[in-house]
Amino acid sequence: MRVLCIGECMAEMVPTGGSQDYRLGFAGDTFNTAWYLARSAPRVQVSYLTVVGDDAISAQMIKFTRDSGIDDGLIRTSPDKTVGLYMISLDKGERSFSYWRSDSAARALADDIDHLRKAMADADVIYFSGITLAILPDAGRSTLIYAVKEARAAGKEIAFDPNLRPRLWASMDAMRDAIMEGAAVCDIALPSYEDEAHWFDDPTPQATARRYMDAGADTVIVKNGSGAVIVVEDGTWSESPVDPVTDLVDTTAAGDSFNAGFLAGYAKGAPTQSSVAFACNLARAVVQQRGALVPMEADELTLDEKT
Repeated sequence: MRVLCIGECMAEMVPTGGSQDYRLGFAGDTFNTAWYLARSAPRVQVSYLTVVGDDAISAQMIKFTRDSGIDDGLIRTSPDKTVGLYMISLDKGERSFSYWRSDSAARALADDIDHLRKAMADADVIYFSGITLAILPDAGRSTLIYAVKEARAAGKEIAFDPNLRPRLWASMDAMRDAIMEGAAVCDIALPSYEDEAHWFDDPTPQATARRYMDAGADTVIVKNGSGAVIVVEDGTWSESPVDPVTDLVDTTAAGDSFNAGFLAGYAKGAPTQSSVAFACNLARAVVQQRGALVPMEADELTLDEKT
């Protein structure tokens, strides 16, 4: 199974304990998913498609990607550009972000449709997010949606996390329209109810699931914080309970790691409920540590495919 993740990987400044102490790392929503997927499903070939600069930190990012077991062969280089940067601030486990990404090299990731088509042709599953769409100029966004639509028509499975980030969009209407364009070309939608309720006025997680089903998704997995995960697959509805987290440290990458856990199960052919349970366990382990990419114990990366 070959999974292609598309988006932006950024330089990350993570607080290490002291008020002025930070650690440099690399992360980004779809990259985080690729990173956890490569660890939890080592037999799955995970590739990442983005654009970086030709400077030293971009070279470090490519090396980090390769060293993480992610295929870096689809990463293009843009001269005189560099990668985006973000800094995390924490308050009782909840995070806020400061970004420097307006001229990031990744904004050009959809400029070459032939490159997109070749990358997608070599994949079985294609994963992208609302942030992937948000960072692109209008023409690039249209190109990516078109390429994904072509890939789906050719039999590729498309997974999409709406990952709503209003600050990245020119307006709320622009965000909502683009997100639903992304939803219209996906097979698997992975929304988070808290965001959907706030920005789409969904009264319940079930309403969120219904909206993405109506857009065209066959499978919808609605993450709901500490609440039960709503699962809709081929018209069948169910709920998956979530065990409480007793030691919440940092919610960065909670959704990204959940998506990785689900895709790991999906790629292995596990039952959907097993994949969701594994996704919950993986996300629970992640939020009890600091940063987007955290070390995992072997038992936290074990999927019970019999559930």
